Amino acid sequence: MEDMVGADMGDITVHPFHHAALMLTWNGKHVLVDPAPAPGAPEGSDVTAEYMAAPAPDLILVTHQHGDHFNVDILNAVVGDAPIVAPQAVADMMPDDLKAKTTVLANGATQTVASVEIEAVPAYNITEDRLQYHPKDRHDNGYILMLGGERVYIAGDTEDIPEMRALKNIDVAFLPMNLPYTMDIDHAADAVKEFKPGIVYPYHYGQSDVEAFKAMVGDASDVRLLKWY
Repeated sequence: MEDMVGADMGDITVHPFHHAALMLTWNGKHVLVDPAPAPGAPEGSDVTAEYMAAPAPDLILVTHQHGDHFNVDILNAVVGDAPIVAPQAVADMMPDDLKAKTTVLANGATQTVASVEIEAVPAYNITEDRLQYHPKDRHDNGYILMLGGERVYIAGDTEDIPEMRALKNIDVAFLPMNLPYTMDIDHAADAVKEFKPGIVYPYHYGQSDVEAFKAMVGDASDVRLLKWY
């Protein structure tokens, strides 16, 4: 199930693969985010097939190094001539051929890659018993993209950190909400009410009750529920 977001020079198409993997298409440009195997993919299955069946990416974003966001086999299969944007910890884990295609973007940095303006924003855990999953000092990324005049925030794996709550003028947000790795729906909804994105897509939500999240957000944002599992 795809969705459309209005933008200058044509709509942005949102294509969820599963869990945290998605593709954004705008004005003929395809941005692939965190391509990884589907949850529960059988051992030995071809994890590249669904991505090879999709349009070839013009840009690939990787938020962090966990296996549900970063997979070398899939990247090798789909990368072609597309540049990759990733944090340093991910680049350090890449084979040399992928590393050569990768622009490392640190938290707070902004760069235009493949004609897309990209800002890297922090993504990390703040709850004591979750700090081991996404430590702040590893400098995992979320990303803000400019597509057709729309500011699109892809949060990556994070809790409702101060940097998220301080975001301004976000038109579209992809927010994770699954314990213990990110945040619960209560904290996600509270963050949405703080930074007020125009549209919110819950993703990376596992068994979380996204209908309840939508009810919590109410009129603060347009919550759109797509099929990620």
